[in-house]
Amino acid sequence: MHEEITLTREVSAIQIPSGDSLTLPAGTPVFITQRLGGTFTVATSQGLARISSQDSDALGVDLEEEAKKQAEAVRLHDAPIEEQVWAQLKGVYDPEIPVDIVNLGLVYDCVLEELDGKKIVAVKMTLTAPGCGMGPVIAADAQAKIMTIEGVDDARVELVWDPAWNQEMISEEGKMKLGMI
Repeated sequence: MHEEITLTREVSAIQIPSGDSLTLPAGTPVFITQRLGGTFTVATSQGLARISSQDSDALGVDLEEEAKKQAEAVRLHDAPIEEQVWAQLKGVYDPEIPVDIVNLGLVYDCVLEELDGKKIVAVKMTLTAPGCGMGPVIAADAQAKIMTIEGVDDARVELVWDPAWNQEMISEEGKMKLGMI
């Protein structure tokens, strides 16, 4: 990590923290600053950007970590849906913070509901800052990960602001990762 990489092809990316789409051309030098949750945060001359794992080849990255996560998903396959949902949410990261959204304390509520014979997961989550342009991207990432669970018909991720997030909401595991304890 933190070594300069030259993109081998053009990639679509999302600018951090605005959440705007941008294209990084082939030959662009980048530094991977974070590789968590199946995405890459890279530093470019234009600032930080988030690149999807589907474009990892442009970074010259081996997706061994993704294979390990897939093995964990197989292990969880027979677990209750609620456990699978929480496991998927632990694979979602704010691209600026190396702790998943569960351990950051951003997930306020997660409920499995049955409506007209369909299983719907309803998640209420917040962000570390209300003005974060990455909010819709992080929520969409959470929704997409939940939708990979067999038996889930729909996932609704709602961004809420009450109560306001604060550092006390970070789990002990999260605080350890951040060097707070």
